Amino acid sequence: MYGQSMISDESVDQPGSTTSGDRIGARGIWLMCVACGALSVVAGAMTALNVALPEIGPSIGASSTQMTWLVDAYTVALAALLLPCGALGDRYGRRGLLVVGLAVFAVASLPPLWVDDPTVVIASRALAGVAAAMIMPSTLSLLTSELPESRRPLAVAIWAGVAGAGSIGGFFVSGFLLEWFTWRSIFITFAVVTAVLAVASCTIATSRDDEPKRFDVPGALLSTAAVFLFVLGLLESPSRGWDDALVIGALIAGVALAVLFGFVEYRRDTPLLDVRLFSNRAFSAGAFTILVQFFASLGLFFVVLQRLQLDFGMSPLMAATAMLPLIAVIMVLSPVGGWLAVRYSLRTILVLGVGLTGVALILMGVLDYSSYLSLLPLLLLGSAGQGFATAPPTTAIMANTPSANQGVGSAVNDTFREVGAAIGIALAGSIVAAGYTRNIAPIADQVTATTGSAEFGERISRSLAEALHALDALVTRYPEQAGALGHVADQAKDAFVAPLNTACIVMGVVILVGAVVLVFLSPDAMTPAGSPAAEPEHEPAAG
Repeated sequence: MYGQSMISDESVDQPGSTTSGDRIGARGIWLMCVACGALSVVAGAMTALNVALPEIGPSIGASSTQMTWLVDAYTVALAALLLPCGALGDRYGRRGLLVVGLAVFAVASLPPLWVDDPTVVIASRALAGVAAAMIMPSTLSLLTSELPESRRPLAVAIWAGVAGAGSIGGFFVSGFLLEWFTWRSIFITFAVVTAVLAVASCTIATSRDDEPKRFDVPGALLSTAAVFLFVLGLLESPSRGWDDALVIGALIAGVALAVLFGFVEYRRDTPLLDVRLFSNRAFSAGAFTILVQFFASLGLFFVVLQRLQLDFGMSPLMAATAMLPLIAVIMVLSPVGGWLAVRYSLRTILVLGVGLTGVALILMGVLDYSSYLSLLPLLLLGSAGQGFATAPPTTAIMANTPSANQGVGSAVNDTFREVGAAIGIALAGSIVAAGYTRNIAPIADQVTATTGSAEFGERISRSLAEALHALDALVTRYPEQAGALGHVADQAKDAFVAPLNTACIVMGVVILVGAVVLVFLSPDAMTPAGSPAAEPEHEPAAG
């Protein structure tokens, strides 16, 4: 499947490298450790602050909008710059871009240690997102260009498993740190780990396009603007609503610029991304599956973690620990799914993985469960689907990307990942927010009438987390009404769980529709005859 892959002169003739047959060797194992370590930091950083926001916000005096951007600034910067950064790695060297990215990430983690200004902390998160855009495509492209051809599917499966499980790992590490230290310990951990990885990255082999062409500046600007605006619109939709002018304008502008990007790239001699790659069914199926998969996984995490903490009463660390079985299943089944897709049928494994995830989400929305143990079988079913569908789409994308453009191929994989995650969070967040607001209104009016305080009624209307805090305060003020207020808390949870279940059903249906699309879109073979990877004379010029 990688028969046309080439390794640059910088990586050949090194002891234990790709020239010694099918053995990965010590250097290859070290490369995998460094690449997956760097990837885990990038993936974990997407979710690490979610559990810490209640502590960070009051500490730095952040408004509700600023607290949202403490998380979103990282995601928007990462998604917008993936394609240009992948092309830069192909042109100037993938290891060099990885080292620079890790060093910048370490530096970006330092300001929150001393500065309490929300704007500075948000800016540092945006800079970390820029660094992550350098890191993420470099990790995968180094593996696919440096390891022996026969071992690349396994390496991609491990990489994909780490990418899929990294978000849960971010929750767990943050929850663990917050049990013992302040929220600044999260940034200290980022700074130390990325600094160590930057040094370690200097010891691995590198690769790049041997005949780099002119960098596609128009393509880079268009792709950055298109992804930035589209992801911005998605991330703002839960709080502003889908009918908000900013949301509508950002989404329309993002789609329009994406269409313009495709038109410009098709006509350029040296495109940032040769859009003809999408005419390859395996490449397109891989990209579409990544989109659906991370739509499912981030939407699932959004729903489940809130259910565990707000309804089941778990602490952040307990909730993150409860998700660890999902990581285990994904990591075990990722190489299995990759092997089955290569050995037997790409279409079957993609449809199976996506379909299982969709069924699990629908069951989570339909069935009643009042404890973690009753929810766990459904979570394991969903994670099994995620595991089977984790490695094959990434392998399909990289197998059908010319060797000179492995950084861009990796960036395509990562961009669809981030866009899918943003769509999942936006859809689930919007359904839950709208449903809770509608259901809680009479309950909030009741609390306002009982206490004579409009402030408490307003707090209860904002979110379930805010409602539970407000009700705790009311119990302290009016202990004689503890029983009645406890009943109100149960009503608020019911007002929250109902739209949460609806979100699961809607996401599950969307995912099953995606599985049906894959039946027709995906080929059986990982690298179909006539693909760009099988016909190097049609390879696009490197960005």
